[in-house]
Amino acid sequence: MLVVIAGGHGKIALLAQRLLAARGDGAVALVRNPGHFADVRAAGGNPVLCDLEAADVASVAGHLAGADAVLFAAGAGPGSGPARKDTVDRGASALLADAAERAGVRRFVQISSSGIGRTTGDEGFDAYLRAKGAAEDDLRERDLDWTVLRPGRLTDEEPTGLVRLAEEPLRGSSVPRGDVAAVVVALLDRPGTVRRTYELISGDVPVEDAF
Repeated sequence: MLVVIAGGHGKIALLAQRLLAARGDGAVALVRNPGHFADVRAAGGNPVLCDLEAADVASVAGHLAGADAVLFAAGAGPGSGPARKDTVDRGASALLADAAERAGVRRFVQISSSGIGRTTGDEGFDAYLRAKGAAEDDLRERDLDWTVLRPGRLTDEEPTGLVRLAEEPLRGSSVPRGDVAAVVVALLDRPGTVRRTYELISGDVPVEDAF
């Protein structure tokens, strides 16, 4: 399997690349900074320079040639304003989906966030949730084999391999990024997860049994 990952230098993306490489699969990591190429290669991925805030559909579709699946793991990140949250967390996702349609890559896994539709009173976080929600809505209207994953609060703790996965809201808990990466890779192998939206937090069920 060959997976193209948007936001290829992100923490979850790098962990996913290590898992894919360990099982003999390939990953192409779309990154905007050539200074991150070494980290991607160390994780087992193949870095490609691509700024999703500046690229056009044709160029992105070219990077998807021969891929079996696409993973959207990009985000504007903490400290970015509402405008960039829209252009990255929503706009870049829509661009990648456009490119997937053009390239004929049907499988599309999107990392979103828990709390979609909620208002917190934090202007930056609310802008983030709106952008993620709009990206989900855009994806659901497309003729792609999409799956949306909404993890809880992300931590850098060691992964446990034990999660709780559900199609209803799971509020108020966290999950290590390593466990999110493991669930993402597991999703790629499961056609039964297509056109479903999952919430994810730490739990007591092994990832392989969580579906």
